[in-house]
Amino acid sequence: MIARLLLLVGLLLSAAPAFAVNPDEVLADPALEARARAISAELRCMVCQNQSIDDSNAELAKDLRLLVRKRLTDGDSDQQVMSYIVSRYGEFVLLKPRFEMKTVLLWGAPVLLILAGGLSLAVFARRRAGKPTGSSLTADEQARLNELLDQ
Repeated sequence: MIARLLLLVGLLLSAAPAFAVNPDEVLADPALEARARAISAELRCMVCQNQSIDDSNAELAKDLRLLVRKRLTDGDSDQQVMSYIVSRYGEFVLLKPRFEMKTVLLWGAPVLLILAGGLSLAVFARRRAGKPTGSSLTADEQARLNELLDQ
């Protein structure tokens, strides 16, 4: 009984983002609606910050969804809509930042960190390889070793 209840709650919560786009926002033209949904999935909700405006229930996200749909019905291309939103809200509104000169460090940082870590490990291993580990044998231990090896 409890397992079924938990399953039902989980299913309802997983469907919550589907309720973000209200029926009154949906465009009559399926092609325009598909374009609007694709653009909305790439734009960050400025209130939630970890959700797209397509998934968010915030009022600002709703306003942005309506703005995207209005721009599309006015005849703007997808790129023009994105440029318009970015010009108003800045690059932060994009869930995936563009690859430009000012974002090279952002895109290149993971590669640089992996290379720096690999280089550090190589230098550490190389320095450690030349050093003997442990202490040298005492005279008694060396004599016992020679005795065992001669047998």
